[in-house]
Amino acid sequence: MLTNLTLLGLAYLYIILTIVITGKIKDRLPKNLSRKFLHIMIGNFIWVIPFFTYITFPLNFPFFVASPFILLTFLVSPGTPIKSLTQRLSGLGDVTFGGHAYGLVFYAISYTILAAFFSDRPWIIAAGIIPLAYGDAAASIVGLKWGRHQFNVFAKKSIEGSLTMFAVCFLVLTASFGFFGYLYPLSVTSFILASLGAALVATVSEALTPRGLDNIAVPLFSACAFLILMGGI
Repeated sequence: MLTNLTLLGLAYLYIILTIVITGKIKDRLPKNLSRKFLHIMIGNFIWVIPFFTYITFPLNFPFFVASPFILLTFLVSPGTPIKSLTQRLSGLGDVTFGGHAYGLVFYAISYTILAAFFSDRPWIIAAGIIPLAYGDAAASIVGLKWGRHQFNVFAKKSIEGSLTMFAVCFLVLTASFGFFGYLYPLSVTSFILASLGAALVATVSEALTPRGLDNIAVPLFSACAFLILMGGI
């Protein structure tokens, strides 16, 4: 129990420091980049989940890490009932307003849902979070700078950005086998094939989902695709 409480405290400290640092550097970076930096840094929590030993209800510690940030991100969103809080946490609020107003709330919800159901299989959580943290960030950067062939379904996207997202999702998910495969008895072939399918589903979800809602659609759909292709293990 002490190990779990220590990890829980360190996780909270890491996320809070990430928010503070993002607030400090937001004026030096375009808002889009500072928001993606926050996505990536918080997404890195997936590498800590395997080290929790209490991972099922009612002591699901990864769930306890993710769930409080649903409330925190909502309180600095436009829908907050405590308007003064947006000033006290202006760093997080400014980053949130750089994208969809409730984008970080949806991100926290996705993280919480995945942690609630898959803390005992953290590679499934990774299959949902990696596409959002790494793939979407890379797609946004490449799309804004080099996106020449654009399309618009619910939001403006580019073929270059979508291809980048697919490549980064697949590569990072595949590379994550080196970590999860060392800790758990997983099949490398099944893992790679599942990574390919999850990357494709994540890319399509990101391209076709209305802005902001992709923070829910991408992680949940890609995690489900990965779970199915891994045989539900």
